[in-house]
Amino acid sequence: MDAGEYKHVLLGLIFLKYISDAFDEHRKGLVANKADGANPEDRDEYRAENVFWVPKEARWAHLQAHARQATIGKVLDDAMVAIERDNPSLKGVLPKEYGRPNLDKQRLGELIDLVGTIGLGDRENRSKDILGRVYEYFLGQFASAEGKKGGQFYTPRCVVRVLVEMLAPYKGRIYDPCCGSGGMFVQSEKFVEAHGGRLGDIAVYGQESNHTTWRLAKMNLAIRGIDSNLGEEHAGSFHRDLHKDLKADFVLANPPFNDSDWGGERLGEDVRWKYGTPPSGNANFAWVQHFIHHLAPTGIAGFVLANGSMSSNQSGEGEIRKAIVEADQVDCMVAMPGQLFYSTQIPVCLWFIARDKRNGRFRNRRGETLFIDARKMGMLIDRTHRELNDEDIARIAGTYHAWRGDKGAAKYEDIAGFCRRATRDEIAAHDFVLTPGRYVGAEAAEEDDESFKDKMTRLVATLREQQKEATTLDAAIVANLRQLGFWTDKP
Repeated sequence: MDAGEYKHVLLGLIFLKYISDAFDEHRKGLVANKADGANPEDRDEYRAENVFWVPKEARWAHLQAHARQATIGKVLDDAMVAIERDNPSLKGVLPKEYGRPNLDKQRLGELIDLVGTIGLGDRENRSKDILGRVYEYFLGQFASAEGKKGGQFYTPRCVVRVLVEMLAPYKGRIYDPCCGSGGMFVQSEKFVEAHGGRLGDIAVYGQESNHTTWRLAKMNLAIRGIDSNLGEEHAGSFHRDLHKDLKADFVLANPPFNDSDWGGERLGEDVRWKYGTPPSGNANFAWVQHFIHHLAPTGIAGFVLANGSMSSNQSGEGEIRKAIVEADQVDCMVAMPGQLFYSTQIPVCLWFIARDKRNGRFRNRRGETLFIDARKMGMLIDRTHRELNDEDIARIAGTYHAWRGDKGAAKYEDIAGFCRRATRDEIAAHDFVLTPGRYVGAEAAEEDDESFKDKMTRLVATLREQQKEATTLDAAIVANLRQLGFWTDKP
């Protein structure tokens, strides 16, 4: 099957396995505490602990018992219907196409047996994190297999980690108006957990215009136990804003690059266009202004855009960028290396927008913007894809936190070729172009205090040694070939 079809077959099974494992684990606890009044058949006992109720016909033991039967496709579809019926938050989310004739039922049964091995063992191995990581792994693999289409639902994990590590969303409302499969939210929850915070301290809001991708996001967040508001159905943020009154503490997003078909001609006088009406042929600055519109007074946004957003002057984009800079809202710009995305080979940049630098934590950065050039970072994991490692991510985020003067951060210093803070006047002198390479300068060359004469003497001596070694090696090769009978002194 094509990856685009297989994706839903597999991810649906992983989701079923997760909710069944979570249900069984909670049910065993209720059975053990039955003497204390716990009722293992009371659905409210599960809902109170944010555990989905799984009816008997959808429990994994029942599915695995029917895995090798010809009716397994219908059994799975019926299980999905039953789960949606008993859990309204999953209505319209789960795949129900396992019974279609072109799906090989023998292989489907084998796949059920294979997925059944995930999470078996002790309680820790049945945790949502194991199945969550499996789900996330497959999202990445499917994005790679689907190429450009994969970029519609998946942002590379290392890119999301840079955004999250820089924004440090410990507490508050997190918003992603083009959330794909929900990777920004998953990494935000991981960040809070890794730093000793409480997951309940953040509230997740998002929406997604593609129905299939919206379903993937709902399953991805459910498998992580993340409570979220993604709206009751899929919808585009520009024309049907499901969170119109939301003012978020953090915006994290990876909007479609250079979208030329966003319907901007129908939104000419929109309240969101505070800094200028974005061109109908490119949605980049519509997204930027949408993010700003949804920020709380002390909110901060981190998002991905194509590199052209930093310098384009077409159709009024330069004027919008100028207005945002003059309003002192551009906090930091990061130039990223190419080949990070499955959907495109072009390099991208990260924007960080502070809603109002006159407030609290932003005051010491008023009138300044930090520029980071990370284009030389990362390493190729195959011929077409590059990834940032932990050290790269820590260096980028650490530089940002040092510049902000955050508690525990190192002291900030400009580093030629990598980072530099610039004033609004300097940015104006560059015609409000925000490309980091314009500001950070060239990397400092290593000092060379060796004189030309001494250097040439050293290099010639090295050459003589190498020539002598080459003569010895040539003689050894000839001797071996002569011994084998393949070398004669006559040509």
